[in-house]
Amino acid sequence: MTNNYILRNIRYALNLDDSTMLEIFRLGGHDIDPETLSALLQKEDEQGHIACSSKLMGSFLDGLIVHRRGRKETRPESVKPPGALTNNDILKKLRIALELKEDDMLAILKAGDVEISKSELTALFRKKGHKHYKECGDQFLRYFLKGLTVRDGR
Repeated sequence: MTNNYILRNIRYALNLDDSTMLEIFRLGGHDIDPETLSALLQKEDEQGHIACSSKLMGSFLDGLIVHRRGRKETRPESVKPPGALTNNDILKKLRIALELKEDDMLAILKAGDVEISKSELTALFRKKGHKHYKECGDQFLRYFLKGLTVRDGR
């Protein structure tokens, strides 16, 4: 699953317009123009499509957190260096931005046609290398985004 697909689905699920999307990118540290945003939101087979990098996607999700919850001062050593963004990272950032509790997450997943236990859900938020860590697959993230859309009445 591509970052562009995830970006389009978040936009649709949260009903974000272009100006809000541009503001979220700005809050995340990337000031992009409307043409670039349009190219990021195009499907992969459309002319003018630009691939959304992990760094740009991470900036968008960080900006979404600031947009929804406000800026939080952090110590420099707690900032994670940029790298490949995993589905687990995306799910975690969405959970933070939308201030979702376990029950909220389970309800969203149920709306997306998947039911899991609380222990299976918490395994997705564990650190990689933990004995109970579980990798979030593309299909699982797709179900979550579908459930998020259904939950918000779209």
